[in-house]
Amino acid sequence: MSQARNHGVDHRPVRPSDNRVAGPGASARRHVAARLAVGAPALPVLVVAAVVCADLVEGAGMIWLPLLAAGPALAATTNGPRGVLCVGVLAVLVGATLGVRDGVPGRELAAVLSALVAVTLASGLAGVLRGRRERVLAAVRSVAETAQHALLVPVPATVGPFQVAVRYSAAAAEARIGGDLYALIPTPHGVRLIVGDVRGKGLPAVGTAALVLGVFREAAHDEPDLLAVVDRIERSLTRNLGRDDFVTAVVAGYPREGQLEVVNCGHAPPLLARASGSISAVEPAVPAPPLGLRDLTGHTPGLQTLPFADGDQLLLYTDGVTEARDGGRAFYPLAEGLQRHVSQEPAHTVGALHEELLAHVGGRLHDDAALLLIRKPVPSGAEPEAPGPSGTGPDAHAPLPEARCCS
Repeated sequence: MSQARNHGVDHRPVRPSDNRVAGPGASARRHVAARLAVGAPALPVLVVAAVVCADLVEGAGMIWLPLLAAGPALAATTNGPRGVLCVGVLAVLVGATLGVRDGVPGRELAAVLSALVAVTLASGLAGVLRGRRERVLAAVRSVAETAQHALLVPVPATVGPFQVAVRYSAAAAEARIGGDLYALIPTPHGVRLIVGDVRGKGLPAVGTAALVLGVFREAAHDEPDLLAVVDRIERSLTRNLGRDDFVTAVVAGYPREGQLEVVNCGHAPPLLARASGSISAVEPAVPAPPLGLRDLTGHTPGLQTLPFADGDQLLLYTDGVTEARDGGRAFYPLAEGLQRHVSQEPAHTVGALHEELLAHVGGRLHDDAALLLIRKPVPSGAEPEAPGPSGTGPDAHAPLPEARCCS
């Protein structure tokens, strides 16, 4: 009876069968290995497990043991130092166990284990450096986004005589933040607006956008002539930008009833949607270089004057919209999209275009995209019937001609 009681007490921590197979030291090693495996990344652990399976099947010892170094090396690409250390220690323990099982000579086994330790330390250092770079990049992105949001202030739904809607989407990639700009303000000379795209990305592009918007807001109030506003921006960029930097932009104004002025500096042409339902591109009569490059070309932009009646709409955008591609590398057809979705509510039109754009690219933009739509509302009681959502107006199936503008 005494022996039975002692037997029960002696084997309470582990099962009797386990105690017969391995001693307390082996049990402790298994416990440590299990804890390391729990904290280790899944994919590198699977690599280590694959090497173990290959060794158990082949029983070749030294042929498979060096491949254990792939575990900590792979962990360094996706995990921090802790994950690398877990995989590295796990690989060393597994290597030592398999080496002893397969009868690998002590000197050769020591060389393999030393190599595993060296790879683990090097991979851990690489993980530390990678994590530091990621933190720096996240900080830069946060600063750029904050600065960009401070620059691109919300635009009211009504500015002067216009209904207005704006939609801006930042690219998903960290390195592509910044570059697009827009502003729409009432001035003593009528409502004036700008939509542009700065060459380059990141904080330098955000700084250039801030410069352009600051000069535009000041000059739009001071200068009665829209070309003088553009000249002020040009002079400021010439003084402050590098030789390879520039900004494409469309600057527009509404100086008097029924008349819209447009100055295009190397930017994508706005789309003019008439109350009748026709859509046309406002191509510049005389092509002009982007802002900041006038001294290199000697060409100056021209002023275009368009009739802009009740019910007419003007859509300005950046190249992130028209250069967006689908899986088949086809560009997004903005003019056709506007024909489908144009309505009497600019917010509805811009929202539908934005959703269609995201669907076209599969939900992820690779460049910033901005849409700004203004509409001259029709007086109450005289609102015409707008084209349907699929383009059923009187000119819904007409071609998209270039707008005829006088300069």
